[in-house]
Amino acid sequence: MDVMSSPSNSLVKSCKKLAPGVRFEEAGSFYWSPKKQVIYMNSPRLQTDEGCWALVHEVAHALLDHQSYQTDAGLLKLEVEAWEKARDLGTKLDLSIDEEHIQECLNTYRDWLYARSTCPTCMLNSLQIDETTYQCLNCSTRWSVSGARFCRPYRMQSRHKKTSSDDPKSLQTLFS
Repeated sequence: MDVMSSPSNSLVKSCKKLAPGVRFEEAGSFYWSPKKQVIYMNSPRLQTDEGCWALVHEVAHALLDHQSYQTDAGLLKLEVEAWEKARDLGTKLDLSIDEEHIQECLNTYRDWLYARSTCPTCMLNSLQIDETTYQCLNCSTRWSVSGARFCRPYRMQSRHKKTSSDDPKSLQTLFS
């Protein structure tokens, strides 16, 4: 479906006005590319509340001029800032962003960070020493993690059933 003919047309137009120097392009998911100054969006998902919230969140990244990050904790900080800005933008756009949704999104980053920082030897959380390496303060084990930007697992939006992504030990195997 073409974004400009969808019911979410007014939201996209409003977002374009908020970020005039940014291009908006169709993609399979929502994300901000600081190098290209493009917000990628999934038009069919704009028909849902979650899709509209995702678009506003990516506009927030653009308006905050979020570039790259050096550490996993730095990425989490950028995400928190973007959701805070998205709340403000939502007010301006007459769009109420569900707080539980925001926390679920942030939890995917928290889970990801916890899994990557958990020592595979002693299972204690450790320090990141460079972009793809952690070292345990307890047992001195060093390990590498993926530098891939999109390797982060996403929680399913099931609020009633505990999923395997809710178990940090199951996440550990994803990042070993």
